[in-house]
Amino acid sequence: MQVDEDAVGDVVKRLRRAEGQIRGVIGMLEDGRDCAEVVTQLAAVSRALDRAGFKIIASGLEQCVSSTGEDRKANLEQMEKLFLSLA
Repeated sequence: MQVDEDAVGDVVKRLRRAEGQIRGVIGMLEDGRDCAEVVTQLAAVSRALDRAGFKIIASGLEQCVSSTGEDRKANLEQMEKLFLSLA
């Protein structure tokens, strides 16, 4: 199953933001920042990555709805596994 082209731009934007946040966390660690601040930023990165994953899954679910028969069942099962892997 392919990621919908409309979702790709949004997912890439979220991942680039997360990439910047990770660089920021690395800098915080190297600068000896307070652990509470570091963990807060790590939580923000984690949420950004989760949102990117959920966006990809949502795109896949849209494709599942448009499929029929055994393909639909197999696709829905695959999407369920992917969703649970992020939970």
